[in-house]
Amino acid sequence: MNTFKKIALSAALMAAFANFSTAPAFAEENKDKNAVVRAAAEGTITKLQEAIAVAEKHGSVPEMLTFINEARQLQKEFRYEQTERLRQNGNNHLRAAREALDQGNLADAGEAAKKALEVFSEMYKTYAAAHK
Repeated sequence: MNTFKKIALSAALMAAFANFSTAPAFAEENKDKNAVVRAAAEGTITKLQEAIAVAEKHGSVPEMLTFINEARQLQKEFRYEQTERLRQNGNNHLRAAREALDQGNLADAGEAAKKALEVFSEMYKTYAAAHK
């Protein structure tokens, strides 16, 4: 009987510790992940706006290429399951902008960047609505 009480007490304590220690850890991990995704989304949108500004001012190809490349890197962290197809579509527009810049065509790159901005802005609205 004494052994049974020790086993029951040990099991109850383990269950209590497991319950208290994992819930805040999961919540904190999820909060950190949301912050990373939100920062990537905002960064992608900002870099695209800067790239469009360069195209509209008829700036330099290397300057715009820098913003497009930074947007391409940031969008990799901007992942949300419900908008994955949109992210792929936006990435295609970023790729088209990069190819236009490789050919020295700033106007076409600017148009592709505008399309990418529309897609990523829509993604961000969807993400923000689900993660208030």
